[in-house]
Amino acid sequence: MIEKVKHKGLALALLATAQFMVILDATIVNVALPAIRDTLGFTSAADLQWVVTAYALVFGGFLLLGGRLADLFGRRKMLLIGTAIFAFASLLGGFAQDPTQLIIFRALQGLGGALLSPAALSLVLTIFKEGPERNKALGIWSMVAGGGGALGLVLGGLLTQYVDWRWTFFINVPIGIAVLLLARKFVPASLPTSKQKVDYTGALTITGGLIAAVYAFELVPKHGWGSPETIWTFILAAVLLVAFYINERVVKHPLIDLSIFKRRNVTGGALIQVLLPAAMFSMFFYLSIYLQGMLHYTPTEAGVANLPFTMTIILIAGFLSSKATKVNVKALLVAAPLLVAAGLLWLSRLPLESNYWFDLLPGIIVMAAGMAITFVLVTVMATSGISHKESGLVSGLLNTSQQIGGAIGLAVLSVISTQATNDRMAAAHGNPAVLPEAMVHGFQQGFLAAIGFALAASIVALVVLKNRKANQDEGDRLENEAESMAAIPGI
Repeated sequence: MIEKVKHKGLALALLATAQFMVILDATIVNVALPAIRDTLGFTSAADLQWVVTAYALVFGGFLLLGGRLADLFGRRKMLLIGTAIFAFASLLGGFAQDPTQLIIFRALQGLGGALLSPAALSLVLTIFKEGPERNKALGIWSMVAGGGGALGLVLGGLLTQYVDWRWTFFINVPIGIAVLLLARKFVPASLPTSKQKVDYTGALTITGGLIAAVYAFELVPKHGWGSPETIWTFILAAVLLVAFYINERVVKHPLIDLSIFKRRNVTGGALIQVLLPAAMFSMFFYLSIYLQGMLHYTPTEAGVANLPFTMTIILIAGFLSSKATKVNVKALLVAAPLLVAAGLLWLSRLPLESNYWFDLLPGIIVMAAGMAITFVLVTVMATSGISHKESGLVSGLLNTSQQIGGAIGLAVLSVISTQATNDRMAAAHGNPAVLPEAMVHGFQQGFLAAIGFALAASIVALVVLKNRKANQDEGDRLENEAESMAAIPGI
């Protein structure tokens, strides 16, 4: 149950603002990465990627738990708690003095986002009645989300260039305070809708296992695959992930009902959402360093250079949301990852000195088109034919898969690119003059390796997914689900 809402417009504005803060943070930090590296003394790209992966892993690992806590303790309460944690972590992040501090505070931001985001969307769905009213609200929600991603790229550049990279974190503080002060007045309180126990063990084991796996990959360039440090960290990751699986099988109220994976489209959709974001995260990471470090773009110019990616996603996702039931979804989901692969192939040929309009822009737009088609239609395919109750679980699972896939993929690709750079430097006997060319070579190998993720996603779509013709009533529901997908952090 939920209180009667007197000012629905103001409630939506506050909820969208809270989500805007999370979306903004997903892109604003990418532009600041080179400045963060130079100020705090990150020694390698493998270390720097933790600024991205620490947030993504904790966000993804606790996202489903956040939804359960909102049901159990009340959505507004979890919105306020998540916002407070996110704003406080942002303040601490802005004051970070070394890489370890920043990575810890980024992880804390991820926890705040995981509590905030599902509560905010659930409140939108409960405040607005199903039908045109909710469709309009979700449309505004998606526009704010897309705008946050685009604004983050430009604002991150402006703040880094003309103020300080620390303000890419500080900017969240006044936004968070405003939400905290106004939400109690304009956002309705909701009574708990669930009496189920919370699967804290599941959330901790899956998140801990994934963090251990990513850390193990980071150890590879430093110590090698066969070192005791690397082997034992992989073993720890495996133990935690096995513990998660066993826990989900035996606990009465699991974080993820594993029986949902008996549905081919859910399994296929989750796998695709693991594979393609792995390539997307790497693109933003590599291009941010390449544009500013090799092409000597200012942070603002680097942010603007990445804008076509976000704008292409917004335009194509907006168009497909209204056409989701009129296209051959499986065929497009087989083809879309091939577009991503083509974009990555184009980017893999980056020279040391490139022309943005020819060497970068075509690859960015083609890759974004493939991503946009996937993000919308994978939700349509995965939620087709399931109950309304299950759709919440599936949507949360897809969001979780996206964040986890991006973090794991970036870790794997960082190993590949770092090793390629180290090999090139070793061949040049450590000559510092070769470092820029060696770094670009590493980026090229990273892009080429990312193609493997895209091709695997296409194969999954071909082999696992099963087309299902939706009726009109179901189609309306699926379009609503597709619209809500634009609110996923990172898009």
